[in-house]
Amino acid sequence: FARYAAPSLLSQRPRLSLPTFSILSSVSTDVIAENPLLNRSGLPRFSSIEPSHLPSAVERVLEDMEKDFDDFETRAESASSYEDVLPEVERIQFPLSYVWGVAGHLNGVRNSPELREAYENAQPDVVKASMRMGQSTALYGALKRVSSAVDTADDFASSQKRRAVNSSLRSMEKSGVGLEGEQKERFNAISLRMADLTTKFSNNILDCTKEYGLEVIDADSMAGAPATARRMWAGAFAAKANEDLEEGAKKTEADAENGPWRITLDGPSYMATLQHVGDRSVREKVYMAYITRASDKSLEEERNNIPIINEILSLKKEEAGILGFSNYAEQSLAFKMAPSVESVEKLSDLISKVAIPAAKRELDEVTAYAKVIGGDEYTDIDKLMPWDIAFFSERLREKKFDVTEEELRPYFALPAVLDGLFGLASRLFGITITAADGDAQVWNEDVRFFKVTSDKHVASFYLDPYSRPADKRGGAWMDVCLGKSRATEVEVPVAYLTCNGSPPSGDKPSLMTFNEVETLFHEFGHGLQHMLTEATEGDVAGINGVEWDAVELPSQFMENWCYDRPTVYGFAKHYETGESLPNDLFEKLKAQRTFNAGMMSCRQLSLGQLDMELHSNYDPEGTDETIFDVQKRVASRYAPHATPLEEDRFLCTFGHIFAGGYSAGYYSYKWAEVMSADAYGAFEDVGLDNEEEVQKVGRRFRETVLALGGGVEPMEVFRRFRGREPTPDALLRHSGLA
Repeated sequence: FARYAAPSLLSQRPRLSLPTFSILSSVSTDVIAENPLLNRSGLPRFSSIEPSHLPSAVERVLEDMEKDFDDFETRAESASSYEDVLPEVERIQFPLSYVWGVAGHLNGVRNSPELREAYENAQPDVVKASMRMGQSTALYGALKRVSSAVDTADDFASSQKRRAVNSSLRSMEKSGVGLEGEQKERFNAISLRMADLTTKFSNNILDCTKEYGLEVIDADSMAGAPATARRMWAGAFAAKANEDLEEGAKKTEADAENGPWRITLDGPSYMATLQHVGDRSVREKVYMAYITRASDKSLEEERNNIPIINEILSLKKEEAGILGFSNYAEQSLAFKMAPSVESVEKLSDLISKVAIPAAKRELDEVTAYAKVIGGDEYTDIDKLMPWDIAFFSERLREKKFDVTEEELRPYFALPAVLDGLFGLASRLFGITITAADGDAQVWNEDVRFFKVTSDKHVASFYLDPYSRPADKRGGAWMDVCLGKSRATEVEVPVAYLTCNGSPPSGDKPSLMTFNEVETLFHEFGHGLQHMLTEATEGDVAGINGVEWDAVELPSQFMENWCYDRPTVYGFAKHYETGESLPNDLFEKLKAQRTFNAGMMSCRQLSLGQLDMELHSNYDPEGTDETIFDVQKRVASRYAPHATPLEEDRFLCTFGHIFAGGYSAGYYSYKWAEVMSADAYGAFEDVGLDNEEEVQKVGRRFRETVLALGGGVEPMEVFRRFRGREPTPDALLRHSGLA
């Protein structure tokens, strides 16, 4: 689950869970010794796993799964009890889930040509095996019988089973279980092709991102840029220069003060360039490189994602038609909280009525300030270019609030931020988080491992905090390593938390931007829902079975605490002196929360509606309108102050909707933000300075939103926490748009 513009692979791979002894016993000790991917006795053996292990591991687990599922289908013909169906399917699926989940994770955080090749070669067989199970009429019939007999009691155990059965039935219907003949054949061909296209889409973005580097040798171009950013760029230049150094050759040393510097397109480098590099030509080059990645502007035609997007949209439209839907958006919403495309549009319009006027005022103010401080080339400018807006917005922010990002960074060292985040989790949810580095093998030396306790060991998680553009995809996300499940005897779920924050530089720790702090809190919120689940049926435990437009509730909820005084003072200490963040800086930090909130809201609304338009009304084969024409048309309605450039190819990197789980679902961020803001409002209602009441509400949040997972319908979960259905009032107030 990613924060805003980062793609997520979660929906592309099966849920993971720990095995039982009976599963392990099908693989001999000798085979496990030869292939660590087949050792499912605990946490993955990341330091031992190589790309060469994947083909034989997939072949072995698919062979076993086919045999086990054949036997199950024979039994399923007469099965009518819950215990004889879904728990059995969980156990049969697990070996593939484990192998493919680990491979998919490594493909995102330790990508290599060898792993990519092995993954792509194995993918068709994995998809076919998944389709075979998803289209099993024996399994579907058994689930139908179970659904009519499952306990209708209101207790949580019964609710989990009902939700698990109903979710499985819907999933199988979405997988084409009712299809026959040519329709089934075509549907399966589409599924195989889609898996291939989405993988290529992500690979193209990663390749285009990591290959770009703009070397800057003119110190004047970097005048005024923060020392942290200069160290990052100088380090990138030195790393590139030393990449293929011959043995004995003199290494290039990073010189942050005098350069040279190398600007890349990974998040920390790109954002620092747009916000802080005074040389307009440098900003323009980097911006244009960023928005044209993986497009027809790329140097290599095979990395052009435009034909991939068009084919994906065509295939989704065809798939929806085969399943009986009028378009893919309708198909997607059949499995979400939002009842229709119109309801999504209604929420977007409600927010846009106040966001658009605010965004126009904000941009006018930024433009006016650029005319004052920008020099001659800005004196008579009517409209700022996209590569100007972030730069002058940052200057205006510094003027209005008398604080710079660089002033704040020393107070946001990652180790201290983690201590504060864990302290908040203890206050609100009654859990203790301790470092357990060394208890688990990791895929990179920067990765940390932690244990979560609440009277006993309840969960664990990995944290991969820093950007590594050479082998790690961009953005931030939470994913499942091991999922809680009664069927597979899992009591301790494990999560992956992955960010792309600023890495340490020299002898300095990672000094985070405030945005990076918010991102860490966001992903931790997803992790909490996975780790603190009380559900025991694997299909609805943690994040499993949660409707997609509700899944961002805990993540966006956690971001609010970045503006809470006790929380901030739990971590905001100067990394060298230990001095707490001065009170005036904290007040400025809070005051700037709503700065440019109108423009940010419009951007999110525009992207959500663009996604919905592409998946509901657009037909790439039936119109002369291009996907970029649609982008401009939607932007003119929801972000009229910032219509895209003619060269803009942002859609070519919109992995959320073309390589993740957010197709016709990007609106989920705003949909869930209504709930998350209202949930935080419950703490405001009792008084954020009333620690006893705050802790009571925190425990109630844990016992409902975090504990119930997919075992209870999300609106009912919210009602149990808040005592009523959500309203957008708190969201508008927090955004300064009320």
